[in-house]
Amino acid sequence: MDLFYAIKEPVSQLAARVLRKGNRSIPSAHKGVFLTLFFIIFTTVTGVGIVVPLLPIYAHNLGAAGFYVAMIFGSFSLSRTFLLPFFGRLSDQKGRKPFILAGLATYALVSAAFVYSTTVEGLIFIRFVQGAGSAMVMPVVQAYVGEITPEGSEGYSMGLFNLSMFLSLSLGPVMGGVIHDLWSMDAAFVCMGLLSSTGLMLCLVFLPPLSMEKIRLKNRRTVPWVQVIRDWELGALVSFRYAYTACIGIIWCFLPLFADKAFGLSGSRIGFLVMLGVFVSGILQLPMGYAADRMNKRAMVVAGGAVSSIGILLPFFAGSFSDLLISVTLFGIGGGISMPAITAMAVVKGEEKKAMGSVMSVLTMAHSLGMLTGSLIAGLAMDFFSLKFAFPCGMAFMAAGTLAFVLFYNRHPKPWLEIEKRKRNP
Repeated sequence: MDLFYAIKEPVSQLAARVLRKGNRSIPSAHKGVFLTLFFIIFTTVTGVGIVVPLLPIYAHNLGAAGFYVAMIFGSFSLSRTFLLPFFGRLSDQKGRKPFILAGLATYALVSAAFVYSTTVEGLIFIRFVQGAGSAMVMPVVQAYVGEITPEGSEGYSMGLFNLSMFLSLSLGPVMGGVIHDLWSMDAAFVCMGLLSSTGLMLCLVFLPPLSMEKIRLKNRRTVPWVQVIRDWELGALVSFRYAYTACIGIIWCFLPLFADKAFGLSGSRIGFLVMLGVFVSGILQLPMGYAADRMNKRAMVVAGGAVSSIGILLPFFAGSFSDLLISVTLFGIGGGISMPAITAMAVVKGEEKKAMGSVMSVLTMAHSLGMLTGSLIAGLAMDFFSLKFAFPCGMAFMAAGTLAFVLFYNRHPKPWLEIEKRKRNP
């Protein structure tokens, strides 16, 4: 009950703030840049969301076994994992816009390549290239948002920005299911290309030129990688993010297939199923981000991890479509509670290390590795046991990641907590 009241009061304060200030509730002096980045991610990720939940079924129809279905997702994560540190560090040194432009252009080209791919091997290669494009977009955009976020509003700012990703990921699968049912898989690929091109144009026209970027850390000494990665607090964030996205990989890769084979659901209902968990998490991003600026972030992460662990396990016991709806809703609630706190801590850590792009790229690396290993291990569980055993694997990931977060976070004192205390009690 204490946690409920601690969250309830910040949420009511947030509602009053938004109603009173309207667009002034955007927590940055660079509102135009914030809104442009918001809609770049919204349009681009909506396009990806249209296609990705349908890929497992598409690949299975081409004859792919569980391991190859996992590799279609894993190849994306593999290329992104290796390139993230490179692009994150370069964006700290050279600026953000060139990398965002190059990544969005890659997304648009990949969309056209999907239309002409007719083999499982082709899908794996295209997803590998798409992962390289993603390495240039997501962590760089997040670092850009972190740079223009005022001190003390990290949770609210990142929660507001994360709405772009979660709402687009919830809208995309529904659109993809409808497009697939009404037209074809190729139509879904074309829609992804059009939306990626829209994001590219927004970046080209509305983001300020490189010479006008407001990067606080520009011209400062580059922080050595060893100083970034040998940080137990960052290790705690990485561990949780890795576990959570391993579960996302399992849900995106195998829940559509499970729903199709076990319950014979249509593309639209499968899209709704994937959408629901992401949508629930998305609508919680802003209020939980606001709460994260005012309460114990660590408690929010642990609580969210516990709820997500239950949610990812429940499909194993599902006997109907309604049971699947309950499971994805619980998983979404867990992510909605924990992710704003995780990203807020990452922004603070980026400021502390004077390496925002590097910290965001490390966190996104954890995301990529989670998607890769989660989907691969679940694929092996499907091939050697049965499809439903993918979900207990997810629970093991989530529980272990939450435990690692608690253990790593206790390794040494947390100076950023002292900074927060001084800000609240000057």
